[in-house]
Amino acid sequence: MPLTIKGGPIHFGPFLVTSQVFHQTPLSIALVNLKPILPGHVLISPRRVVPRVADLSPPETADLFLTVRRVSRMIERVYGATSLNIAIQDGVDAGQSVPHVHAHIIPRKRHDLSSTDEVYERLDGEEGDLSKSLKEKAKEHGGRVMERLKVDNEERVARGSEEMEKEAAMLAREMAKEPTD
Repeated sequence: MPLTIKGGPIHFGPFLVTSQVFHQTPLSIALVNLKPILPGHVLISPRRVVPRVADLSPPETADLFLTVRRVSRMIERVYGATSLNIAIQDGVDAGQSVPHVHAHIIPRKRHDLSSTDEVYERLDGEEGDLSKSLKEKAKEHGGRVMERLKVDNEERVARGSEEMEKEAAMLAREMAKEPTD
């Protein structure tokens, strides 16, 4: 059963992501990732499209990090993680590919990648540039973005909307089990 979205369409930067959202508060959203680095890699973003952390209001800042905290607990539980990477790339020169503040939550287990810091290399690399990938594919297909996008890294393939909606529905059910603090 899909999450009932309050307040109409939801955007992540210029992209419509309503069907990818699995949790929302009055000021923040949690959504599944188009190109996850590891299973369970999700994003937390303010509802209002703002490019940098310094652009957030104090209430948005507090809500964003409280949402990160709550979603992190659920992701760790659901994906059997022993640790998490929580990362914000604040600006283009820090690797931010979509000009909308967002925190990555990436569940981690011992030896899941070849090195502890490989996750940052993947976030910062060409294959992590979602905006560039979407724009290039749209140009190649007459303005229409293909259902599945192949990225530079063979291991990271952009997922289709059906797969993301299914994951969002599952995570919404799991969020309902989390205490509200």
